[in-house]
Amino acid sequence: MDFILNEDQGMLRDTVRRIAEEKFAPIAAEIDEKETFPQASVKVLAENGLLGVQIPETYGGAGAGMLAMVLVVEEIARVCAATSVILTTQALASDPLLLAGTEDQKKNFLYRLASGDCLGACGITEPGAGSDVAGMKTTAKKVDGGYLLNGAKIFITNGGEAQIVTVLAYTDKDKGNRGISMLILEKGDAGFSVGKHEHKMGMHGSDTRELVFEDVFVPADRLLGPEGGGFRTLMTTFNYTRPAVGGQALGIAQGALEASIRYAKERVQFGKPLSSFQGMQWMLAEMALKVETARSIVYRAASMIDSEPDAPDLPKIASMAKWYASDAAMQVTTDAVQVFGGYGYVREYPVERMMRDAKITQIYEGTNQIQRTIVAGHLLR
Repeated sequence: MDFILNEDQGMLRDTVRRIAEEKFAPIAAEIDEKETFPQASVKVLAENGLLGVQIPETYGGAGAGMLAMVLVVEEIARVCAATSVILTTQALASDPLLLAGTEDQKKNFLYRLASGDCLGACGITEPGAGSDVAGMKTTAKKVDGGYLLNGAKIFITNGGEAQIVTVLAYTDKDKGNRGISMLILEKGDAGFSVGKHEHKMGMHGSDTRELVFEDVFVPADRLLGPEGGGFRTLMTTFNYTRPAVGGQALGIAQGALEASIRYAKERVQFGKPLSSFQGMQWMLAEMALKVETARSIVYRAASMIDSEPDAPDLPKIASMAKWYASDAAMQVTTDAVQVFGGYGYVREYPVERMMRDAKITQIYEGTNQIQRTIVAGHLLR
């Protein structure tokens, strides 16, 4: 779908592809094997202005828009999905500030996130509240000068690395979703601690942690948006970030497809390259179809955010993009392992890592079952 890219977007894609090939691809297997957070990659992202692609220039970002953000995420995920998570999580932390922050909050926090001086995280999930956000237990009790935050969050990406964290908490439990507020925490706030590092199926280079809040005092000027407006801010944020997750899934699938094509051309069985067998040709063709179809819906969702951010259909299209692209990534990477045969099952080749990394894209920022419910709700309203 190059025809929808303007000259600047095409140049951005090509530049990021070069950076990804030179800087991220060589260390992807190592950070997966050692489960280490890629600090050097954060520095590369910051030096190239890639941590604030969608953040307006007014607040230190590139102001390039959502399609540009998706292109960057896709190209990086193509070689190292764990590094791409840094970008999508930075957006998950910064987009609520863009949507609901005061001017002072934007100037204080967005500049730091866009420059790479700080990494961000977003505290949503709890032990008893995953897809059911309203089931959370974390509370923010109003006190003189601010709020007293108590509770815990789990599976928080960038949890141990983030200096700025947006957190959902009940300010009025009796009001249900309308009693949920969003607050801004900073690393070092008294009573705010980071728990255990999670050992995951995939995305080994991504830092996933528990966050614990014990009587954390949050000043009133760090309430993000109106009191009780946190749930609405989060849902609007997801409309922006789900296409980015779709771009991540798309990149993983593209990387797996390219690896499969190379292998099928090189691997000889029965005296002929695998690529000469019709069964293999059909499998590769079906993988390519899924990738291109995913690219179409992901790019459409991102372009809609850039041109029609208030479009009534945006939640539906954003959910479709995340849902379809992540399902496609899981299927394409599974097929890639099959193309490689026994070699696909060992860590000498990248496709088993890609398959493990792809799975989480079907789960976070709303499971694909939740995406189906959102789409159906828009169709039937």
